[in-house]
Amino acid sequence: MKDNFGLLETLDRLFAGDPQSRLSLDGFLAGLEGRSYAFAIAALNLPNCIPTGIPWLSTITGLPMIFLLMQFFAGRPVPSLPSYIGRRGLPRGKLQRFLERARSRIQWLENTVHARREWLVSGLPRRLLLAAWTLDVVIMALPIPFDNLFPAWAILFFCLALIEDDGTMAVLGWVMTVVTIAWTAFLLLLGHAAIMAALAAFRHTVANDL
Repeated sequence: MKDNFGLLETLDRLFAGDPQSRLSLDGFLAGLEGRSYAFAIAALNLPNCIPTGIPWLSTITGLPMIFLLMQFFAGRPVPSLPSYIGRRGLPRGKLQRFLERARSRIQWLENTVHARREWLVSGLPRRLLLAAWTLDVVIMALPIPFDNLFPAWAILFFCLALIEDDGTMAVLGWVMTVVTIAWTAFLLLLGHAAIMAALAAFRHTVANDL
């Protein structure tokens, strides 16, 4: 992880150049200097952070997140994308205009999420955070009804913590991870109880018919 990472400064650097030239997705991810996995996972995760009612959304987005985490733990410096995806991009001119419009919002985000309590995102705490991050992604990918909102927010907070070395975001991620584990356990127990009740009712019906 690179110290004192600045999102706006990094985007300025990546988007700079001839407005007619194109910035590919591969080039964008490579330029994020070790934050590319957190960025990519955050982007996939965002649709899950609001209740959408889209069936299987958490599984559809969660499986690619698991694929990215496998590459991360395998030691790849940046995500490896299929060439037909990685070579796609946008003209730098469009990206530069977008950045100018979004500059004040990005500055607000940097003022809100920034490097602090960095001991919570380094050394052993960071390794534990990565384990919890992975657990949240796995839970997200499981086809458990009503179980995507809490892990989605845990994943988002952990992504922000990793992107900006923000220990406060890490704490929020841990809080949401605890909520996720408790809620998932409740849903699994509830589901088990419902299945057992349904089986008991079925056996009772069959016994009466006989």
